[in-house]
Amino acid sequence: MSISENLKKIKGGIPEEVTLVAVSKTKPIETVLEAYEAGQRIFGENKIQEMTHKWEVLPKDIEWHMIGHVQRNKVKYMAEFVSLVHGVDSFRLLTEINKQAKKHNRTIRCLLQMHIAEESTKFGLDEKELAEILDSEAFQELRHVEVVGLMGMATFTEDAEQVRKEFAHLKNVFDQVQLKLPKISELSMGMSGDYTIAIEEGSTMVRIGSSIFGARNYH
Repeated sequence: MSISENLKKIKGGIPEEVTLVAVSKTKPIETVLEAYEAGQRIFGENKIQEMTHKWEVLPKDIEWHMIGHVQRNKVKYMAEFVSLVHGVDSFRLLTEINKQAKKHNRTIRCLLQMHIAEESTKFGLDEKELAEILDSEAFQELRHVEVVGLMGMATFTEDAEQVRKEFAHLKNVFDQVQLKLPKISELSMGMSGDYTIAIEEGSTMVRIGSSIFGARNYH
């Protein structure tokens, strides 16, 4: 199936209110353009350098989402254009994004990344760290970032029940945060292998790559 057929099939199978982020990391410009021409406007990248290059050459009405682990010293390269940063896993990173956004006189939307998987290799905050950030005065003083929700990645496993349990847990944390911050609205969870479960458990945003573009190209 072509990219446009894949997109049509996925969009037809997810609720209208769920945002589809097409994960274009490692994909060439022509491939991204093909998805763009099929109507897709939101793309996710996991390397700032690659995302910046694509932003420079591709149409300007694309929304770029940074979905990978972010190194603080690279934030400056994307601060001018990035639309949403999914993987904010520390207060230090949040303050750096705030600082760089200020230089461009803009506000950058962010998701706080929670650690919900059993793998220790995945990044993210635990609930105690999350509470410490949200309750801190320093957080209230950030004027150039807007925390709009949470993000999490489930354990990479064939066990659907475990994945469901982890997503349900994150939705529960999200609901608690919403009591404190009524404005938050996004819950980014679910990728090609588990997005249907994620949506059933309350995801508002799914990050899908291989189901749209086929297997990844690693250079």
